[in-house]
Amino acid sequence: MVTSYDIPAEKLIEKVAAKLREIETIKAPEWAEFAKTGRHTEKAPTQKDWWHTRAASILRKIYMKGPIGSSRLAEEYGGFADRGSRPNKAVKGSRNIARKCMMQLEASGLIAKNKNKGRVVTAKGQKLLDAAAKEVADAEKK
Repeated sequence: MVTSYDIPAEKLIEKVAAKLREIETIKAPEWAEFAKTGRHTEKAPTQKDWWHTRAASILRKIYMKGPIGSSRLAEEYGGFADRGSRPNKAVKGSRNIARKCMMQLEASGLIAKNKNKGRVVTAKGQKLLDAAAKEVADAEKK
């Protein structure tokens, strides 16, 4: 049986993002096209539908590393901030984006709160990820 651990992340996230576009509760807020993804970035994402890609990536990270909260997710999406002539410094990504994505995934029933430990993937979320992993694996065999 193929799981999310067996498939390259990029291909899995692309497939899961396509499935998340069909879910009505997961949609980009009106401010999403102007928002930077962290202090380390200079501009907003140029990808047209980046919100669903980020939500799919967050769902995968919660599956792989869960239980996990918004602060640790922000660290996962962080980078190095340019500080001019001073050395670059590691900074976290946007917690607001991570939090909003988690709220939408939770409203969809794909993740759930774990008592005082963050969020974990539900059976429905695991089923979605594993089905996408199987589709990717079948497409690679052809």
